[in-house]
Amino acid sequence: MIKSIAFSPDQQAASRTAPAISHARFAIGAVVRHRLFEFRGVVFDVDPTFANSQEWYDAIPEDIRPAKDQPFYHLLAENADSNYVAYVSQQNLEPDESDEPIDHPAIAGLFDGYEDGRYSLRREHRH
Repeated sequence: MIKSIAFSPDQQAASRTAPAISHARFAIGAVVRHRLFEFRGVVFDVDPTFANSQEWYDAIPEDIRPAKDQPFYHLLAENADSNYVAYVSQQNLEPDESDEPIDHPAIAGLFDGYEDGRYSLRREHRH
């Protein structure tokens, strides 16, 4: 016998407003480049959707502000002047085809090899 299940109005609303499933285009260790700004980096973490502060998001100029419902990547990044950590939406990244390693002091703590344009995560950081 099949029983019917009744959902409360709140449960029904939640099922209609669930975020769309988005798929990460870049994996941990991938070397990427920003589409609009002159920097590149290696991916060390991925959020399935935006997971930073509203203040950080609002600081992005509205005409280039990315949608929140897409993967966001944590990068060990470099540009011509320095290295830093960046948080970038998927829509603003593309594969880096330079085949050059990233110059960032934190790479040695997270990755232990660079081959064929990507980094290998150190064993102790793998799940």
